[in-house]
Amino acid sequence: MPLEDLIITVFCWVAEHTNSVLGDYRLRPRGFAPQLTDSEVITLEVVGEFLGLDTDVGIWKYFGRHWRSWFPGLGSRTTFAQQAANLWVIKQRLHQHLLIDLGAITDLIHVVDGCPMLVCVLTRAPQCRLFPEAANFGYCAEKKQYYYGLHGHLMMTFDGVITAWTVTPAAGDEREAL
Repeated sequence: MPLEDLIITVFCWVAEHTNSVLGDYRLRPRGFAPQLTDSEVITLEVVGEFLGLDTDVGIWKYFGRHWRSWFPGLGSRTTFAQQAANLWVIKQRLHQHLLIDLGAITDLIHVVDGCPMLVCVLTRAPQCRLFPEAANFGYCAEKKQYYYGLHGHLMMTFDGVITAWTVTPAAGDEREAL
């Protein structure tokens, strides 16, 4: 599929489902409407992630250089990043719609995998003040090392569709996480 078709397909799906998610609710009850629509922002993020662009800066630069004519309302990077961050609730609900459209909810078997999320190195753990209630010591069997931090968990189907995620203390068990 050409990239142009992917952008159009993603935009149409996002625009259609955003309207059904919002219903009659308005995201911005007052003030000026943004130059870039919410559907366009989410489309830029989805296509950017598909292309391997993981940061707001990377997505903004890529679409600013190569697709400016398709997205003339793409303003400053900070405005784009702030608008994208404020749409997190809509993105969560769109993810639920995507799971229904893909049939991932009805899959009988899901795979759970986790990865360590280091807060700081072990030697600095006693002085670390980040996440004092959640962070603790854990062991990563893959790297065969102890660490101080959190543990991220993903639940996905065999096709690779992520159905749920959570973050737990490092000493937590993957079987109990989700």
